[in-house]
Amino acid sequence: MVWGGSMKDLDTKRLLLRKWSIDDIDDFHELMSSPACIVGGWKPSSCREDSLNVLKSYIETEGIFAVILKESGKAIGFIKIYPDNNRGKYYAKMINYLLNENYWNNGYMTEAVRCMVSYAFEELNVDLLSAVTTPQNARSKSVLEKSGFIYELTINNGYKRYDNEIFDSVIYSIFKEDYCKK
Repeated sequence: MVWGGSMKDLDTKRLLLRKWSIDDIDDFHELMSSPACIVGGWKPSSCREDSLNVLKSYIETEGIFAVILKESGKAIGFIKIYPDNNRGKYYAKMINYLLNENYWNNGYMTEAVRCMVSYAFEELNVDLLSAVTTPQNARSKSVLEKSGFIYELTINNGYKRYDNEIFDSVIYSIFKEDYCKK
């Protein structure tokens, strides 16, 4: 899913958001093989080869950023930005993300999401940015709310996970005009 434009590195105080590299395989496999990644809806990788195949697809796909700790150079998660084609008149994009559970509760993903919000509105000129989570994913909802997203609605049975389990979809969004007021 290449959506046009070119990815550039994005910087925060503690993080670098950049394109994935094949050299990130160890960190990527650690992230994707964790049972905690199921919270975000991803199927945990059963082996390094599975992780490598996913990583290669991420390298080839624009809009998927590795979340890197500046201090150590370790890839601790990812954040994706891609078209949200369900918004009619708006030029809209959607984000989703995953953070290695060993780095939860440090504000890293909130920092990465806020950076992506700025990037979407200031450089990609998006009108609306959205995100979807599940009612059970309280951490994700907290990240979105801390990043300025507003709850829109819940779609009953709106999401089927890789293992065919059905969840409600909790939709959040932020409009450019609301972002600009801050």
